[in-house]
Amino acid sequence: MPHSQHTQSLSAIGRRGSLVLDTHIDAASWDDALTRIIEWGRQHQSRYVTLCNVHSVVTASQSSDFQKVLAEADLALPDGAPVAWVLRHSGHPNQERINGPDLTWRYLASAEKLGQSVFFFGSSDHTLTKLKAHISTAFPKLKVVGMVSPPFRELTHDEDQAYIDQINHSGAHVVFVGLGCPKQEVWMAQHRGKINAVMLGVGAAFDYHAGTIQRAPAWMQRTGLEWFHRLCSEPRRLAKRYAVTNTLFIYRTMKAMLLERDRPSPGNRQ
Repeated sequence: MPHSQHTQSLSAIGRRGSLVLDTHIDAASWDDALTRIIEWGRQHQSRYVTLCNVHSVVTASQSSDFQKVLAEADLALPDGAPVAWVLRHSGHPNQERINGPDLTWRYLASAEKLGQSVFFFGSSDHTLTKLKAHISTAFPKLKVVGMVSPPFRELTHDEDQAYIDQINHSGAHVVFVGLGCPKQEVWMAQHRGKINAVMLGVGAAFDYHAGTIQRAPAWMQRTGLEWFHRLCSEPRRLAKRYAVTNTLFIYRTMKAMLLERDRPSPGNRQ
C-alpha cells in the first residue's frame, strides 16, 4: 500500500503514529495501551498486539509478508528505544518506549484487580515453571488459566486446533505469546479470528520474569542500552543479528531524515 493511502487508512480508524522504516508504529501512552488491551480483553475480542524493536522493523523492511503481519496488527507499539526515538522526532515528542516485560507486568497487576484471566503460550517448560512461581508470589489472586510450551517444530493441523480449543475453553482474556520474533507475530496473525482473546507478542518477557535471563539495569533501560546488555549476555546468538539490523536501521533512518530535511516545503516551491 502506498504511504499516503496507508496513513489515511490508519487515520480513519483513529490510530496515531508514524512510519519507522516501512512499518507504522502507534503513538500511544502506557495508559492508552493498557486501556485498549483491558477493554478488548473484557469483550474477548480476537486481537493481536506487536511490540516492535529494531530487529522487527528491519525484518519487516526486508520481507513483504512480515511487513503485512505488522501492518495488520491491532496495535504496534514501540518496544525498542530507537523506535520510540524515531516517533519522538516524527511529531510525537512525548512518546515513551513501551516494552514487552514492563507491559506484561503492568497488565498482570491490572488483571489481578479486574479479575481478568491470562494464558501463557511459548518458551520452555523450565521457564514456564519458574515464571509461574514468580507470578504466584507477585500476584497471588491473578487467574492464570494455562501455560503451554509448544513444540519448536511446525504443528500439525490437529495439534494447532487443540491449542486453540484449550485457550478458548480456558476463558483467557489475554494470551501472552513468547515464541520470539518473527515467529510469534506470524502466529498471532494466523490466529486472529480463531482465538477469543487479545494476543500480546512479548518475546523474552517470559525469560526475564522467570529469571532465566538477567534483564539490564534500570539505567541501561532508560538510556536505550538494553540491547547492548543482551548482546553481552548472549554474544554468540545475537552478535550477527545486531551487527546487521542495527547498522541497517541507523543507515536507513538517517537517510530518511536527511531526505526529509532537504525536501522543500510546499510554500517554498517555485
